[in-house]
Amino acid sequence: MSYSYLGGEPRESFKDKQEAFDMIESFMGYLPNSHLSMAKNPKLNDGFGALAGTIFGSEHLDMGLINLIALASSLASGCKYCQAHTSHGANKAGISVEKISEILKYKESDQFSLGEKAALDLAFSAGVNPNASKKEHFVELQNHFSDEAIIDIVAVIALFGFLNRWNDTLGSKLEDVPKEFVEKELKPLGWNN
Repeated sequence: MSYSYLGGEPRESFKDKQEAFDMIESFMGYLPNSHLSMAKNPKLNDGFGALAGTIFGSEHLDMGLINLIALASSLASGCKYCQAHTSHGANKAGISVEKISEILKYKESDQFSLGEKAALDLAFSAGVNPNASKKEHFVELQNHFSDEAIIDIVAVIALFGFLNRWNDTLGSKLEDVPKEFVEKELKPLGWNN
């Protein structure tokens, strides 16, 4: 089975990564194929794991908001692989499928708080190329978040900038769990991303 344009070794090919893979699978509910491609460079895999663990372990943002920010950034960049992952992750963190399906209409939606809207404004603006973030985004964010939380918001966006490029460039194959979530839960609500 191919996991990317480079081909893909099965999980069992990376004997020294099984414990890390088990932790990722426990957290996400599946092992992302992007981790299998990164495992070809053990230092990259370990460094990415440490960075992602730090960002997802934020003391200033809840897991639902982290995933909504990641989803917005991935929608802005156009990475379908990460859109499926982050929409599934948001739902797993307690965000309703109705709210997830309204993310492209977040400004008008009453499902999103003013703080969430400010974070999503930055994520959508920073997720495009060239980056469209402005000072005004940070002025609005400071009405809702501490400086430490804003740093964590930017860290999520930056992490997904890397992941969006990684997965789109390598053609990472979408796993069954996030694919089925999008097909069964979001598409019936009009999701067509």
